[in-house]
Amino acid sequence: MALIGEAFVADILGKVVLDPRGEEIGRVRDIAVEAGSRFPRAVGLFLEKKKVFRFLPWEELSIFNKRIISSRKMEGEVPEGGPSKDHLLIVRDILDKQIVDINGAKVVRVHDVKLTEEGGAAYVTDVDVGMRGILRRLGVERRGDAFFEAIRNPLRPQLISWAYIQPLEPKLDRLILSVSREAISDLHPADIAQIMSDLAPEERQEFFEKLDTETAAEALHELEPEVQADIIAEMDKEQAADIIEQMPPDEAADVIADLPTEKAQELLQLMEKEEAEDIHELLHHEDDTAGGLMTNEYLSYPPDITVGEALSRFKKEAHEIEHVYYMYVLEEEKLLGVVGLRELLTEEPGRKLSEVMHTKLKTAQAGTGQQTVAELISKYNLLALPVVDEENRLLGVVTVDDVVDLLLPPASRRKRRKM
Repeated sequence: MALIGEAFVADILGKVVLDPRGEEIGRVRDIAVEAGSRFPRAVGLFLEKKKVFRFLPWEELSIFNKRIISSRKMEGEVPEGGPSKDHLLIVRDILDKQIVDINGAKVVRVHDVKLTEEGGAAYVTDVDVGMRGILRRLGVERRGDAFFEAIRNPLRPQLISWAYIQPLEPKLDRLILSVSREAISDLHPADIAQIMSDLAPEERQEFFEKLDTETAAEALHELEPEVQADIIAEMDKEQAADIIEQMPPDEAADVIADLPTEKAQELLQLMEKEEAEDIHELLHHEDDTAGGLMTNEYLSYPPDITVGEALSRFKKEAHEIEHVYYMYVLEEEKLLGVVGLRELLTEEPGRKLSEVMHTKLKTAQAGTGQQTVAELISKYNLLALPVVDEENRLLGVVTVDDVVDLLLPPASRRKRRKM
């Protein structure tokens, strides 16, 4: 079978297929491809003539290109029958559908599909998501090219390689091309959130529920509060609890706070006791205060252990904390001082923390307003600000990333989610 290089599906649709005598068998209405392979292989054409459908297997083609398509079979030898639900079809299942472009971390729409020859077979190698694909579908690609050249804005190809789109599965009534957990987990959480924001609610829900627990937890924080609440409210409660449990307590508390009370209580009851207590504690504080901003995940050590002992503990415990900037020195829960990472790494291992800690500390009370917290962090160049009660017991810390928007000029701020 002769396939000349490559062909776009838009150039093939509606094209007459000839038998060995040059008589018309039918016109191409769709192309069936093999699901599950890295690059889907074309397995046959669905033809129509006078409302009669026939399926022509790929191996029965003698010529296939944008100028001529011919069959080794006569019309009567090509079996009748339209597409079944088991077939994966380019027109029905791919064209005009939304896909996730893993490489570009965005959602796009398929305007055309490119088939490329290899070893006498044709494979789906790219999808066209640009204006050129639309013009090709309309049959005016050349005229469109001339127009855009005339206005000195030539059309550039906007092809996405199938390598960045995971294999399809059959029986899809709606299509977000199925992406692997491994591919998604390699993306930044903000990119995943951007992909989700471009999807319709039901597609967004389906996409999110396919993420692994850790990736879902990271991406959830990047979404707007109303979207977070909608997603969690629609999820299986066990799965939702597992995801929230993976989040840092302050981020988890933000999500829980936006849920209906009954739903929030249900999820908290399903979580591990320690994590649920951390979140519950944070929910008692007003959103726009230090207590509402802080996390109660931090590293604290007694004053009488050595730098070497603290470093050993740090190596075992730091991976469980989202942001670690300082180690807090506590005695009977009261804040005595703070040790920075620099001191921990450069001081003599035998010295006690009480000898190397900084004692001139800036702190905030749980009810301190968020603007004051941001100003303290900015003025004293802090990476984290301890939050204490009236007896100087450490309640939590506000890290600089929690107030970064308040430190930016108004024009530079991104839309706040929950503060």
